[in-house]
Amino acid sequence: MNPLILAAALAAAALAAPAAAARDLTVVSWGGAYQDAQRAVYFQPFMQARGIRLLEETWDGGVGVLRAKIQSGANNWDVVQVESEELLVGCEEGLFERIDWARIGGRAAYREDAAHECGVGAIYYSFILAYDRARITGEGPRSWADFWDVQRFPGKRGLRRGPKTNLEIALMADGVPAAQVYPTLRTEAGVERAFRKLDALRPHLVWWTAGSQPPQLLASGEVALTSAYNGRISAANRNDGRNFAIVWTNNLYTIDSWVIMKGSPNLAQAYAFLAFVGQPQAQAQLPPRIPYGVPAIGADALIPAAVKAELPTTEANIATALHIDDAFWLENIDRLTQRFNAWAAR
Repeated sequence: MNPLILAAALAAAALAAPAAAARDLTVVSWGGAYQDAQRAVYFQPFMQARGIRLLEETWDGGVGVLRAKIQSGANNWDVVQVESEELLVGCEEGLFERIDWARIGGRAAYREDAAHECGVGAIYYSFILAYDRARITGEGPRSWADFWDVQRFPGKRGLRRGPKTNLEIALMADGVPAAQVYPTLRTEAGVERAFRKLDALRPHLVWWTAGSQPPQLLASGEVALTSAYNGRISAANRNDGRNFAIVWTNNLYTIDSWVIMKGSPNLAQAYAFLAFVGQPQAQAQLPPRIPYGVPAIGADALIPAAVKAELPTTEANIATALHIDDAFWLENIDRLTQRFNAWAAR
């Protein structure tokens, strides 16, 4: 081949390589009814507005998954919805991009607790106690203490596999006031107390890992009571004709955030996505489909009053809530996860 032609061909190949290596923006969320709602109000309208393709994936959480993605050098995720301790740990470990708030309207466009150096608030939600009114008639359970009462309410119990939420639930079931849960868990005696309480329920436990599972476990009758995300239970009632009850007493309240994975090749599109889903008009469309609170300033004013009554952010529902302590889990998630796994394997 003529050397000049060969040189031109190599140069063209070099220029084409980045384009060939490019991929579509990939957004990762929690699947099920929640991601169905996001698809309708965020993903599809974003693609239509921008004229680009967006790929969806789902996951069940765990900072180890994010570590492995980055450490492998072959990360294929761009924007991921994470829980609060994943946000803190991942930010500290450099797994996420630092947010350039000027590109998405500034911190003042969001509630204060939704603006983190590495994350943008996505939703406020609660872990609640749920049961099926078709199976438990009359006066149903009213508290986490009732969750342990297998004589009054026979049947299996569903809990999310892992220490987070379960240790808090166990202590509240054992009579610890919500305000004293984390001071108690910061002592070895408090951790022992929580595991002893879980021991008492061990023969009756069914573990869930994905948010879509608790409604399925209730519907099949595999469990009589379960912890669950409040929105998943409401969505099952609305979309599947279920008659599931939500017990808000001592619900565990927290926030999820959007993060951009470190080194994302789709940084500009990731910011465009965050700016789009951060609009009050867009966020206000989510709670009517699945009742989670939203953090954009001005969104609440656009949400119908009937829908607000189902949100974890309303005064009645948050009155007895336990706010999940991010600092506690940042310090203790690895240690207590190891301990929980060892306990569960016995």
